[in-house]
Amino acid sequence: MEGRAMLCQFSVKNYKSIRDEITFDMQAAAISEHTDRVIKDSDEQLFLPVSAIYGPNGGGKSNVLEALQALGTMVLRPVHATKQNRAADYKFNRYPVKPFVFSEEGKNNPTEFEIFFRTKIAEYRYVLRIKEDIVVYESLDRVKLETGRKSALFLRKGEEISLRGVFARLKISDGLSQSLPLLSYLGITYMNNDVVKDVIDWFEYGIDFLNYGNPLEELRTAIASSDEIKKLVLDMIREMDLDIEDFRVEERENNQIEVFTQHNVDGYKAELTLSEESSGTKKLFGLLPFIAKSLVCGSTLVIDELDAKIHPVLLRYVIMLFNNMEINRHGAQLVFTSHDLSTMNSEVFRRDEIWFVAKGNNQNSKLYSLVEFKTGNGEVVRKDAKYDKQYLEGKYGADPYLRKIIDWSARNA
Repeated sequence: MEGRAMLCQFSVKNYKSIRDEITFDMQAAAISEHTDRVIKDSDEQLFLPVSAIYGPNGGGKSNVLEALQALGTMVLRPVHATKQNRAADYKFNRYPVKPFVFSEEGKNNPTEFEIFFRTKIAEYRYVLRIKEDIVVYESLDRVKLETGRKSALFLRKGEEISLRGVFARLKISDGLSQSLPLLSYLGITYMNNDVVKDVIDWFEYGIDFLNYGNPLEELRTAIASSDEIKKLVLDMIREMDLDIEDFRVEERENNQIEVFTQHNVDGYKAELTLSEESSGTKKLFGLLPFIAKSLVCGSTLVIDELDAKIHPVLLRYVIMLFNNMEINRHGAQLVFTSHDLSTMNSEVFRRDEIWFVAKGNNQNSKLYSLVEFKTGNGEVVRKDAKYDKQYLEGKYGADPYLRKIIDWSARNA
């Protein structure tokens, strides 16, 4: 099964509670459990459909996802500003890049982002380093999935910019703002370039962040884009036994919409507005379009505190939708934070799909995966272990080794 747009790996350093570099990895580890629940890309590389991040309140788990969203916002916000696309404005709330606050070193150094992601045709590595809203370093590299050929596309150090490979003939204006990412500038100026479009489209459509700022707008957008998405939303609602047979979206004045739910109780049909439904049903209508869109389009969906939005039984149901490769045919991924331990078990997750965030010395957030965790005597966590019980007992508290996906040192100039 081919994935269309995937998050491979994300690293961040010197961001809010994150002092040292942390790396979140969606590449499947070479482990024996649930081998039928991985996404196999066109080059046979294996990726995870689901990852959950656990940790105490204030531990920094939301900052991991927020850093990822901040990077996407920094790339896309200038592109949308030139389009004056007000319908999408709510998606691009500004995320100020705040360095680690509990040391002078944090204030004096840049915040660093690194992301590996895939489209249908290539894997990209994008690096952005920001200090006080000024871009101090930026680079973009690519490896073609069909040939495995690696190439550098651009490198920016301060005011020095080097365009390479397929970007070599592109022109950069002399007055490029130091606060504007070069990738954003290329997205504004050269969207007719196939590689620029491939990269910008991943940030635009390949990854989505659940935003409760305007759930009705999301519902309208998702359903308008595809009959398949509406059908999947309806299938999920019926599966959850909410007595809702159907729903419809009605346009109102001033670009407003009204959502109507259709019920059948003992043969009697009635229609309610969404505002008359329970708070749980309202939350589902804010959530399900995102899930359906991700599964239909093969994109990555990122949700902070998913367990706060739905019942634990529904949480398990949603996770298993992404784990089921017959349903998840397009390589969709779900990344979320959670406190819910009822799903933290070997039936629901592989060990490489469970992550922990906790604050160590000096208020510094650490991120580590269960599969990489080693006990004091060097033993790994068994695949049949009681993860939830051991987590509550405080056994998952060390700082494991985190690996990189790909060695980019051999890339071509």
